[in-house]
Amino acid sequence: MKITINGVYADIQIENEKTVGEILAALETWLADAGHRPSGLSIDGEVINAASIDSCFEREIAGVENLDIRTSSLSELTAESLLRLIHDIDTWENSGFDEKKIFSENWKESPEAGLLAEQAPDLYDWTVKTFSGEGAGAANLRSLSEERIREFKDPADELGKTKQAVAEVCSRLEQLPLDLQTGKDAEAARTVSVFSGIAEKVFRIYNVLKMEGFSVEEITVADMPIKIYMNEFGDALGEMLTAYKQRDTVLVGDLAEYEMAPRLRGLYAAIYNAAAICGAAEGE
Repeated sequence: MKITINGVYADIQIENEKTVGEILAALETWLADAGHRPSGLSIDGEVINAASIDSCFEREIAGVENLDIRTSSLSELTAESLLRLIHDIDTWENSGFDEKKIFSENWKESPEAGLLAEQAPDLYDWTVKTFSGEGAGAANLRSLSEERIREFKDPADELGKTKQAVAEVCSRLEQLPLDLQTGKDAEAARTVSVFSGIAEKVFRIYNVLKMEGFSVEEITVADMPIKIYMNEFGDALGEMLTAYKQRDTVLVGDLAEYEMAPRLRGLYAAIYNAAAICGAAEGE
């Protein structure tokens, strides 16, 4: 049997695999390590569709001459899932009460939902709640989904739009000890919320660059490998949020002013520069 991947011959040695499904399962880890997932399949020139996929997996390879596996990058598949989600939101909004419940259950079983649960669990949870009639509503879900699409489409541009917000929240973090000392709880809460949202966005764009094949491990921040820097950033953030919940104003203030503000500035600059380089390379 001849196996091709995206039309290119693949020198794959079949060992104990007996069915098409077993071959695909054996290739799944290898494809994932390369940042790809199966997205299409044809057997002896016949394109396999969703209706015939189950029987195809059970098909014995002894009678198969040509197996062509189509793949897409994880970045492409996630971006496509986000675009489909916008369409799904429209469909859900235009459905009747009883139809919404059926639609919600069917959506959770879709390949799109499975990929979002893996790559964007927060968005998946938000979608499940919205389609179940809970959460903040379809308009907010659509806005959030559109933001994620922009992050995939042009990460440098999307991150660049937050430059002023980063500068402002870092200044607010440096003022957080004073806000806590003077009883400005609402201001302090808003600072922590905005900071957390921006930090999450920077982390998401880092993951977008990683999915798109950019050598993120080569990025350094303050002469430190970015993976280590991000781990320390996450640890410090967790410590600050815990202290905030426990109303340990002294520790919150120290962490905000001397740890989180400078760390966010450094991480933002490094990821933004990497995103700009990645975008320039794609445009060449």
